[in-house]
Amino acid sequence: MRPGCVLVFCMCISVFLHCAISQPPTETDTYTCAFYPQTPVYSADINECETIPEACKGEMKCFNHYGGYLCLPRSASVIPAPEPPKPIHPSLENTASEPFNPCPPGFEPQGDSCVDVDECEQDSHDCQPSQQCFNTEGSFSCQCPDGYRKVGTECIDIDECRYRYCQHRCVNVPGSFSCQCEPGFQLAANNRSCIDVDECGMGAPCSQRCYNTYGTFLCRCEQGYELGPDGFACNDIDECSYSSYLCQYQCVNEHGKFSCVCPEGYQLLGTRLCQDINECETGAHQCSDGQTCVNIHGGHKCVNNRSCQEPYVQVSDRCTCPITKPGCRDLPYSVVHRYMSITSERSVPSDIFQIQATSVLPGAYNTFHIRSGDDNGDFYIRQINNISAMLVLARAVNGPREYVLDLEMVSVNPLVSYHTRSVLRLTIYVGPHAF
Repeated sequence: MRPGCVLVFCMCISVFLHCAISQPPTETDTYTCAFYPQTPVYSADINECETIPEACKGEMKCFNHYGGYLCLPRSASVIPAPEPPKPIHPSLENTASEPFNPCPPGFEPQGDSCVDVDECEQDSHDCQPSQQCFNTEGSFSCQCPDGYRKVGTECIDIDECRYRYCQHRCVNVPGSFSCQCEPGFQLAANNRSCIDVDECGMGAPCSQRCYNTYGTFLCRCEQGYELGPDGFACNDIDECSYSSYLCQYQCVNEHGKFSCVCPEGYQLLGTRLCQDINECETGAHQCSDGQTCVNIHGGHKCVNNRSCQEPYVQVSDRCTCPITKPGCRDLPYSVVHRYMSITSERSVPSDIFQIQATSVLPGAYNTFHIRSGDDNGDFYIRQINNISAMLVLARAVNGPREYVLDLEMVSVNPLVSYHTRSVLRLTIYVGPHAF
């Protein structure tokens, strides 16, 4: 419908209503409502958003437009149409007669035929500046840009976010929208889906190991390290501070691990235990030909092979005191030297050395006791039978320390008036450690 037809139709309805309302009917009167051309009345647009209290309810926002108003979401944006041009009063219009157009509206004569008028090209359309004019057969249409929809003469922004186009977050902007991803994700090629970001391959700040997970990553440490408070750095674990039983002697902390060390004279057995080095077997001693190497815990001793003192004389591996010598009357007949080594802090009571008679006369009765060297009572003798006894450690001792015990065996045969004594001189070296 052409704009002029709309105006005439509205004026006709107005006159009809005016006649019907202003003249009440009677039984005798008859009325006819004639249409007389009148001068059309033009009015300024009323801003209903200002004149109507609470024109839009709830979260809706009022948008005024020419001849009415719209209630739209507050997130919507509107491209406003410019004010319509003020019409020229009919009395001022150009009354010059236009040439007769025998063609239908939207067409114009061209020779003997009617051709379509391109209102868009001739700029004879009424599309808003924000709209695009499209010529049609006999008319034209006004279309809004992408991302807008037409409401009346206005172009209203389409809130694409409510259609859930985005996998994670949607941000509506005038005429369009954009998708955003949560941390740890990035937009896919379709600009809508979100795909995981491999932070490990992009230089994640893990100091040692990095494991990519869905939407994030994890830092892990090598053995011997622990993850720091920031979740990225790996700090060395001081294993030695956790326990004093990791190493038999001493624990040494290192980067990412620990190691055990042993004192001088010992070697590492496995990774944690210490074992005495037998210098006498390895040849790592400096004993002379006239000496015997005696291995002890943590070291060795060189003892002289001939250690007999007057009035004793060396006979084989022992020292004997002949009864023919006056000085031998009150002394043991023989002295045998033996050597041994024990560790510190040994549990007690503990059997440490067995005494065994090498020769026994028939009918002899043998007794064993500690003749000298045990001033503190750290040892005692437990006789096993007539020919053997056991030296027992009675109290725990700590080294380095050295004992020289004379263990005496007394043989008595009352039938033949036989009485003799022999001594085993036992040198005991107590090592400096409990291993």
